[in-house]
Parts: sequence; structure tokens; C-alpha cells
Amino acid sequence: MDKIYSHPKSLRNISTHYCPGCGHGIAHRIIAEIIDELGIRERTIALAPVGCAVIAYDYWNFDCSEAAHGRALAVATGIKRIHPDKIVFTYQGDGDLAAIGTNETIHAANRGENLTVIFINNAIYGMTGGQMAPTTLAGQKTATTPLGRDVSLQGYPLKISEMLALLPAVKYIERVSLHSPQEIIKTKKAIKQAFENQINNIGFSLVEVLSPCPTYWGMSPKQALDWIKEVMVKEFPLGKIK
Repeated sequence: MDKIYSHPKSLRNISTHYCPGCGHGIAHRIIAEIIDELGIRERTIALAPVGCAVIAYDYWNFDCSEAAHGRALAVATGIKRIHPDKIVFTYQGDGDLAAIGTNETIHAANRGENLTVIFINNAIYGMTGGQMAPTTLAGQKTATTPLGRDVSLQGYPLKISEMLALLPAVKYIERVSLHSPQEIIKTKKAIKQAFENQINNIGFSLVEVLSPCPTYWGMSPKQALDWIKEVMVKEFPLGKIK
């Protein structure tokens, strides 16, 4: 009988702490598969700042480091400049990359650092209790917007990928999603491209991944996937941005 499933060497065979229906587990496996396929496990260094994935080092079987909240790209820049032969990537949530770390994100992109950025957008702060994030949709209820995000008070959802695409040193940006098997395949293709860009010294690459958070969206796992497909992608259209 043909073997149709194998466990990636770059992913530890242990249970995760993520909530049922969370997209982080899927994203972790995709990254592990890509690193194995590209044969770069011994060269890879991941940066996971504060957020739901802060202990990603427990799950990935390659070198990882932590960074203060929002500072992953600053730390990644330092590591990459000292070790230009390494494949350095950050794995960041929307609150980290697009709020607390907006400054680091914009300037690393503007400098054209040869890094790979995996941007998990679940439109909410997951680790700290479900507060409004920069990517929270208009009308979306959170712990800090119980009546829904009011754009007259809190502004509009921040489209960080479109903003970064305006910078000349940014080489590749694509938005993908985890809401269906077909979209997961596209997600893997995009993330693999972002890693290949770094291997080939092309420059700054970012993949934004729309990911479900059933716990703080107040939905079942299936409802969360449907919400991405029916609601979230209207605000954050999928596809290659640059």
C-alpha cells in the first residue's frame, strides 16, 4: 500500500496548546512541510514574538528564537545580517505585526531586508483576551468593542499588506486563507514562494494568512471557516498583491 501521509521532520510530534478550530496548527504544519521540501531545516531560524504562537519553538523542530511583542522583524534583521547564510523568518499575528510592531514592520520592509514574514490575520487579539486588533472588521464584536467596531471611533481595518506593497523595496506580498482545503493548497504555494525568494536573495517577502479564531469570534470551528469565506475575504481580498 502506498504511503500517503508522513510526519514532517520539522514538526515535533506533540499536542499543541491551541484552541479547537484555531488555524495556527495548520499554518505550523505547512511551514514544516515547506522547510523539509526545500531541505533548509539546518539553516532555518524562526522568530515568534508574543502572541498565541509565542511557544512555537515547542512545535517546530528547527532553531527558533523569541522577540519582545512587536519586535520580531527587528530581531530577525539582526540575525540575518550577522548570519546571511541562514533562512530567517518571522511568524506574527495581526496585533503584533500591524499594531505593536507597525514601526518595525514598515521599516524592515522599507529597507528591503531579505526576510520571510508569515502574517497570521485572525482579526483579533487571541492571547490576551479577544480585544480589538488593527484588522478587526467594522461592526465586529470584541472584548473592547462589545457593540462592534465603530469606524468613527476606532477607524477602519488596517490593510497592512496593501500599505507595504507601496514600498519599492518590498518584492512579494500575497494574501491567502485557511478556510478550505483548496485555499490551504494555495497558502502552501505562497509561503513556499516567500521562502524561495529569500533563498534566492530576492528580498522582503510577506504572506498574509487569514486564519480562524473560533474562541474569540464566539463561533464553532465550521462557522469560523464560513465567516472567513463569506465575510472576511470581502474586507481582505485574496490573491497576489505584489
